[in-house]
Amino acid sequence: MNDSVKNTNPSTLHQDTSEDALKFSIAHHLKYSQAKSPRTATLMDHYNSIAFAVRDRLVEKWIETQNRYFTKDPKRIYYLSMEYLVGRALSNYLVNLDFKKEICRAIEKLGLDLERIEQNDIEAGLGNGGLGRLAACFMDSMATLGLPAMGYGMRYEYGIFYQKIIDGYQVETADNWLRKGYPWELPRPDYLYPIRFYGYVQHTSDQEGRGICHWLDSHDDVMAMAYDIPIPGFHNQTVNNLRLWSARSTREFDFGSFNEGDYVQAVTHKHESETLSKVLYPNDSNMQGKELRLKQEFFFVSASLQDILRRYKRNHSTFEQFTQKIAIQLNDTHPALAIPELMRLLVDREHRPWQEAWEIALKTFAYTNHTVLPEALEKWPVGLLQHVLPRHLEIIYQINQDFLSRVQVQHPGNPGLLKRISIVEEQPVKSIRMANLAIVGSHTVNGVAALHSDILKKQVFPDFNKLFPNRFTNVTNGITQRLWLKSCNPELANLLNETIGEDWVTDLSHMKKLVKHIDDASFRERWRQVKQSNKQRLAQYIRVDRALRLEVDPDTLFDVQIKRIHEYKRQLLCLLHTIVLYNRFKENPDCDHVPRTVMFAGKAAPGYEQAKLIIKLITSVADKLNQDVQTAGKLKLVFIPNYSVNKAEGIIPGADLSEQISTAGMEASGTGNMKLALNGALTIGTLDGANIEIKNEVGDDNIFIFGLTADQVDATKAKGYNPRDHYENNPELRKALDMIRDGYFSPDHPHLFQPIIDALLVQGDRFMVMADFAGYIEKQKEVEALFVQPEAWTRKSILNAAHMGLFSSDRAIRQYSEQIWDVHPLTE
Repeated sequence: MNDSVKNTNPSTLHQDTSEDALKFSIAHHLKYSQAKSPRTATLMDHYNSIAFAVRDRLVEKWIETQNRYFTKDPKRIYYLSMEYLVGRALSNYLVNLDFKKEICRAIEKLGLDLERIEQNDIEAGLGNGGLGRLAACFMDSMATLGLPAMGYGMRYEYGIFYQKIIDGYQVETADNWLRKGYPWELPRPDYLYPIRFYGYVQHTSDQEGRGICHWLDSHDDVMAMAYDIPIPGFHNQTVNNLRLWSARSTREFDFGSFNEGDYVQAVTHKHESETLSKVLYPNDSNMQGKELRLKQEFFFVSASLQDILRRYKRNHSTFEQFTQKIAIQLNDTHPALAIPELMRLLVDREHRPWQEAWEIALKTFAYTNHTVLPEALEKWPVGLLQHVLPRHLEIIYQINQDFLSRVQVQHPGNPGLLKRISIVEEQPVKSIRMANLAIVGSHTVNGVAALHSDILKKQVFPDFNKLFPNRFTNVTNGITQRLWLKSCNPELANLLNETIGEDWVTDLSHMKKLVKHIDDASFRERWRQVKQSNKQRLAQYIRVDRALRLEVDPDTLFDVQIKRIHEYKRQLLCLLHTIVLYNRFKENPDCDHVPRTVMFAGKAAPGYEQAKLIIKLITSVADKLNQDVQTAGKLKLVFIPNYSVNKAEGIIPGADLSEQISTAGMEASGTGNMKLALNGALTIGTLDGANIEIKNEVGDDNIFIFGLTADQVDATKAKGYNPRDHYENNPELRKALDMIRDGYFSPDHPHLFQPIIDALLVQGDRFMVMADFAGYIEKQKEVEALFVQPEAWTRKSILNAAHMGLFSSDRAIRQYSEQIWDVHPLTE
């Protein structure tokens, strides 16, 4: 070891990113943090040692960043989200930090292999799907843009379930992602906040006649303890903070019960209290699950707001500058209880007048809506809120009364309007509409794609749009190219760097420079080679994975649908097409259809039986199809279990065709469509969500659009849609459905899939699978015709990637910061 490194001051060493310094730090942590020698160390020990060495360098920038925020006191954005899917931490950090080459060489000199080390890279189970991944991309972009920002979330001990496929069925098992520890987080036991539940409210007056509210006799109270995770920007000096809350009991141990011999009761309260942050999305099909979910949401927002207020009051003795220093973004309705909680803290604890507190709240909050599905708009029964959060129900009633009174003055004699916009829904169960609360209590409401925002204004919340014509806006979602190209597709990233330079990493609009190279035959060949290499890597994974063990041919068309399993996302449409292809190959073995490998991945919510049955149908069709010698080499069907960020990083670079086929008008945006297109996949999709904007960017000739538009879906249903007409008039569709109905794919249980058939043919086909089937099949023929022309396909692949600049999360965050938050980069 270099003597200059050995004798370096420890504080200086942690800033040193030279190869020797990193090697020294890794060896140091192996001995002094892991208490291991190279002889006894496991791969996990080596991973932790490398993680601590990297974290040391992060901490230096992290502390400097937080000190800079404290000293300069800029306006900050606080992003509240119940989910963050940050992916594999070490891989992400090595992309954003400016010493990846040095640490790779240091690891090699220690006799270690980075690829093997990264197999131990821990994927934090802090989210479910697109919502959580979007939040993670946004945190990355805020740090990269140098914005004073902080994320708040929940430290779930058990994240979204681990999905196993057993006998073709989804089986949920615990995702204990913290079982080996998480070296990237720092516990903050000094940041503890009390969170209260239950009890009752008493109103009194002080000597001057001002009302005073007392929340009394609360019980099952818990403490929220902070855990911090650093979020570094790309090659800059900003390291922002993601603060996650974990529940801690207010009573660690009941010595009275212990001394009496009741050892179980001695720790019962502690265990029950701390279940609050145990599991992401408890099953809310029963009242106990609903209550736990409500308590989770309040726990998270109350702790976050208490922390925000503490930080604000360090520099300010009054609340005059609150809205000039603080912006809070609500990521969907899950954090909407932050509105009444801020009112409670300002009115009851800080003794601010109601109207002043309301004006502060209204200028502080902004709300992002992520759904147009009525059943997905969160509501809480009034009885449950009264029981769990009695003071907050009072505050919500007061907000609603003030709001309706103002509207009634402006629109007298219109009880129907008041009923539609009320935060309180009277029928069928008296409930609080959290979306209405979020709209009334926010200065800006945004959708996440142009079509989605338009539907929000015209169909979902038309009354609010008329009342608040300047409140609704659009910010199309985005993805971070640092993860979804540079990290997950290094071969393509290297080709881009050689061809157009590296500016695309921080400004994705530079991808348009690829257009100038599209006529270069050697560049197109290298582009194809990169795609083929990625396909071979994906095929290798499918071949060796213990849950799959399937041979797939990387020369076939890789047709990919990876997303949450839901009827509106229409995995069924893709599966029906696969069955049609199977029948064509069987009936005419010499037909010239393009060989294809169809891949599905995604999880169904544990309580969503129809979605779980769709998974079983996919796996049953796969079992039949993959064992048929007549279709060997022509058609394979794969369901990749336990879809995650890590799995997506492996699948997306190898995809040829991106299936974005949700029913028009039902997908808010989608981000998988962006990730796949950025990596050169061509999109087949409906005019839904961000597909519309992708089409506008890449051009009509470079995307495969089919199916009814959102307006046509509504018009078709209004005229009296009969799905059986499509069944009767389309022989291929009829045969595929009959095979499912008659047990061809489930001979031991012939009627197993009858609920799927009933949903399509008896219950009205809510998601228009039958109506869009013929158009989808025809468009798939165009896909095949293009795929057999490698040069033409490659051109379109390049053009898709070249026009993805709009879909960077950097662009989205700039739009939020300039148009909604009024938060700006902090110059050093």
